[in-house]
Amino acid sequence: MFFSDENLELLNSIMYPKRAEAGSYLYWEGDRADKLYFIKKGRVKITKTSGNGSRITLYMFHTGDLFGQIDPFYDAAQSFDAEVLEDSEFGVIQRKDLEVLLWQHGDLAIDFMKWMAAMQRMTQTKFRDLMLFGKPGALCSLLIRLSNSYGKPGQDQEIKISKRINNTELGEMIGATRESVNRMLSDMRKENVVEIDQGYVVIKDLEYLKNVCNCENCPKEICRV
Repeated sequence: MFFSDENLELLNSIMYPKRAEAGSYLYWEGDRADKLYFIKKGRVKITKTSGNGSRITLYMFHTGDLFGQIDPFYDAAQSFDAEVLEDSEFGVIQRKDLEVLLWQHGDLAIDFMKWMAAMQRMTQTKFRDLMLFGKPGALCSLLIRLSNSYGKPGQDQEIKISKRINNTELGEMIGATRESVNRMLSDMRKENVVEIDQGYVVIKDLEYLKNVCNCENCPKEICRV
């Protein structure tokens, strides 16, 4: 988290509660961007629709995450869709209330700038992976991000991703088809880089993945799904 306990408490003081059911949307691309959402319980998927109509999953936010596209000083529009993946509870921050806090508390304004910079860097690195290193590089980067978000240490430095994610979902995260993901994972299994254990991905050679995508060893707060 990018906010101190004191500043998080300040933000909490202006939040109003909201519940949302699985399958609903908090906002759509083009909606007015005038709110932030703090997840008190649940999960949210942030997606972008490409020019050909396909959807790319950019983020997976969880309990304790703050997200939303907002500029405190001028009107903006949402660039992404926010889909609720499970019944969830949120604290919602209105832009007008946030503006007052930022003017009153300089240390909160600094933390807020850090959070905005981190969100921007997360977006930049994900688009970089998609554009510069092809689908294999994007998949390797995604597996590293998944290991940082859900990885559990195993034997011989193996990392087991504790969340089941099928190949269709992996494809949505890198703008690839399920068939392409099947082929790439098959090639990695032949190289003994990954294996599939009862539906869970196990990373056996993390350095291989880092080399393919020219990993910059970003902090885990940035290198995550």
